[in-house]
Amino acid sequence: MCVLPEVSTPDRRIPFREKILWTGISLFVFLVCCQIPLYGISANKSTDPFYWMRVILASNRGTLMELGISPIVTSGMVMQLLAGSKLLEVDQSVKEDRMLFQAAQKLFGMVITLGQAMAYVLSGMYGPVQDLGAGNAILIIVQLFCAGVIVLILDELLQKGYGLGSGISLFIATNICETICWKAFSPTTMNTGKGPEFEGAVIALFHLLISRSDKITALKEAFYRQTAPNITSLFATILVFFFVIYFQGCCG
Repeated sequence: MCVLPEVSTPDRRIPFREKILWTGISLFVFLVCCQIPLYGISANKSTDPFYWMRVILASNRGTLMELGISPIVTSGMVMQLLAGSKLLEVDQSVKEDRMLFQAAQKLFGMVITLGQAMAYVLSGMYGPVQDLGAGNAILIIVQLFCAGVIVLILDELLQKGYGLGSGISLFIATNICETICWKAFSPTTMNTGKGPEFEGAVIALFHLLISRSDKITALKEAFYRQTAPNITSLFATILVFFFVIYFQGCCG
């Protein structure tokens, strides 16, 4: 326990404004890591095997947040399973047992982070290992491991009362909001065979209405285009969001 990185338990009541500050700092660090590309990887245009899991895992391909929260979730599930099946004798009412259990969960999370980083590199996700070289392969593993440790520390920081909520739920919600905002307002352009179009659904709507002479066709394309985010999907997402909020309000 003396070797593992640890966030000390606050010895005072954390004010609400300070919790907002620490939560904002944690989200800022997470979002920055989501945008910093891994150094040493080769360009890989193959399909992403974890594309549909990225939102749930709060991960971003080719960046420091490649692993996302998967080490935290995996270590927590395994340790809870071992404790629930009595393979580990843990008394949560005893402070020493609780501290040892949390330290073991953190250590197991670091081991999983290292194992996943090695599996990603050796499986050729960033290109063949022969092309990467031993130095780049080790460097990528170190980057993923350090980023995973940062996620573990941020989650512990929030769970110990310095921030709002837990790191897992906060990072997932942040990743979902980032994805929705990017799909709606992305300024990047792409060529779909009909000329350059914006990726963002809202920006593409105005661009099509301005650039096309046939406004009805442009409006239909903005609402129903298949090769990029469209307005219909955006409206559906907003509708589901307000439905969930309304349902929770009624149940609460």
